[in-house]
Amino acid sequence: MRALVAAPELGAGAVELREVDDPMPKAKHAVVQVAATSLNRGECGALLTAVDGWRPGWDLSGAVVATGEGLPPIGTRVVGWVNGGAWAERVAVRADHLAPIPDDLSHEIASTLPVAGLTAAGVLSIAGSILGKHVAITGAAGGVGRFAVQLASLAGAHVTAVVGSAERGQGLAELGADDVEVGLEPEGDPFDFVVESVGGASLAAALARVSHDGIVVTFGNSSGEPTTFDARTFYRRGAPEMVGYFVTHELLQGRTGSSQLAALASLVAEGRLRSEVGLQVPWSEANAAIAALLERRVRGKAVLTLG
Repeated sequence: MRALVAAPELGAGAVELREVDDPMPKAKHAVVQVAATSLNRGECGALLTAVDGWRPGWDLSGAVVATGEGLPPIGTRVVGWVNGGAWAERVAVRADHLAPIPDDLSHEIASTLPVAGLTAAGVLSIAGSILGKHVAITGAAGGVGRFAVQLASLAGAHVTAVVGSAERGQGLAELGADDVEVGLEPEGDPFDFVVESVGGASLAAALARVSHDGIVVTFGNSSGEPTTFDARTFYRRGAPEMVGYFVTHELLQGRTGSSQLAALASLVAEGRLRSEVGLQVPWSEANAAIAALLERRVRGKAVLTLG
């Protein structure tokens, strides 16, 4: 079968189509014929230093072509997550990382849900009920951010979407953001909960703005910068918390997976959650899509269609 693999001789971050071995049947795994896969900054960033032949890819959607007892039957349309290698024609997926999708949900949209959707849902779950609370979401124009804005709004929060530029903030109010701000300043009204993915000065500002008993959840560092802050501005607020969240760890530990994926797919199919695809191209154009994502030229998710 064919798969996209790292090809550093073509340039940093480049991939190319090559023949690879078919996935071997495993217990409690289903083999999925992939129709679409979405790109994430983590895997695209890893390609910049990847060795020749390394196989990226986490998100996928397609149809089951081989299965075992207790798994979705052959032909079932599914969404799934794998810890590498999803950019391929066929992939073996763990049962607890796989969920059926409604017939009216496209593979392209479904493929955007695993990493971005599960991360957004996971970080928000840390806060418990956010009804009536003030929630700030940095990196709100990205894939995770757009899901988080909508899920927080659906949960009844007052949502402040923080973006890198006014242009990237377009459309966030329609998704449920009550306020859209360019950059997070260290001074201003406190937030009960902060979803932080930018790192650097943005994380420092979040630690300064969190309320006396609020929570900052950090799950990314898109700025690539270290964070320096005066700890006194944090602990003297009262009893705030800072929590780290890594969706890969949560998936591998079995704390998120099939049921959460199914819930997200249902919300999208019902029209209560929108997945915004800012770029959709065939996998033969993967290198252009990777570059666009890393250069922040994509609002929402980038998707590759296979075939």
